[in-house]
Amino acid sequence: MSLTKLLVPTYTQMLKALSGWLEKAQEQLPEADVAALLSARLAPDMFPLSTQIRFACVQAQEAVYRLKGEAFPASIGALVDEGRNAGEQPGTFADALARIEETITLLEGLAPDALDKDPNDPVAHELPNAMVFDLTAEQYARDWTLAQFYFHLMTAYAILRSKGVTIGKADYIPHMFPYIRPGTMPKG
Repeated sequence: MSLTKLLVPTYTQMLKALSGWLEKAQEQLPEADVAALLSARLAPDMFPLSTQIRFACVQAQEAVYRLKGEAFPASIGALVDEGRNAGEQPGTFADALARIEETITLLEGLAPDALDKDPNDPVAHELPNAMVFDLTAEQYARDWTLAQFYFHLMTAYAILRSKGVTIGKADYIPHMFPYIRPGTMPKG
């Protein structure tokens, strides 16, 4: 499977699910609780929901540019800064939904082979603390970017659930419903 065919649908489907979770939160919770939700954390030393949303978007965007061999645009740095400062400035649900939509638009605008490169091509991934991981493109996709993306996505899911948003498995995998064999959907 090509990296484009693996990453782009995965990011797109799950970011759309994340948008759906946020929309359900807005529908289900009182306005004051919705406003406070972006500052909610699972633990005191973890980033809040607003950061988890932004960092999920960062993982998808960084993968696009890194695998295309292009420099990151300034917008990724701004998104990272927003995420790092979200404890003090969480933004709004409209901001969060806009970041998700910007990321989906980037992904949907890619050519069908945009991220395809030799899976053994080297990818150097440097962290802000100056630690560098030397990976192949395949290792980067499998072991870093997807893992980090799902970490932030699932932390966002857990925060929403812990704050009373009624979401479940069907909300996590809405992209699977077109694959249900006719006549096998449980009744009731």
